Amino acid sequence: MMFNFPRFCVLLLWVFVKVEGIESPQFTVIHTESDFEIRLYRESSWMSAPVQEISFVKATKQGFHRLFQYIQGANLNSSRLRITAPVLTSIVPGAGPLHSSAYYVRYYLPEKFRNIPPTPLPELNLIPNKWGSHYVAVRKFSGFAMDSDVIKEAQSLAVSLEKSPWANSTVSEEGKYAYSIAQYSSPFKLIGRVNEVWVDVVGPATEVGVE
Repeated sequence: MMFNFPRFCVLLLWVFVKVEGIESPQFTVIHTESDFEIRLYRESSWMSAPVQEISFVKATKQGFHRLFQYIQGANLNSSRLRITAPVLTSIVPGAGPLHSSAYYVRYYLPEKFRNIPPTPLPELNLIPNKWGSHYVAVRKFSGFAMDSDVIKEAQSLAVSLEKSPWANSTVSEEGKYAYSIAQYSSPFKLIGRVNEVWVDVVGPATEVGVE
């Protein structure tokens, strides 16, 4: 499928600018600290683009490129999907090439397609994921989400959690501290940018699980 770069840029701007009024994962805030909060997210479905890359920024661009094609009709049904937010990049340190990070860039599937999403074209190498209800620790930060920033912000959240009632509650993957970066702002917005670090945690009498 031929990639239309100008059209991609327009859609990318639309994704980040029109956050209000579009579908996003539903959650309830159950605990608040000065620099983070705990949310209980409802069940949700995502389409994920795995990327083997050293750089977070490059991985996000590469993954979103493939997801853009999917939501614009590069699926077996030729369906066009609605814009959702945020664009989520999940990071597993040490699982990529040369012990760098492995990434999954994720698109939140609208409720209409939560149970049966359109099947992506094979060449896009996309993976559907269903997430059960789960708890997430969230730290907000501003500015552009660059490689050094996401590491620093994730470490800050880890330190805050260790000093809170949620110490030792993070859900790791093979012993590694896994986290995600949620981006809400247009790449052309210079002031008031909104990003979040997400880390799965074990909630009261509940275990986090991803199908």
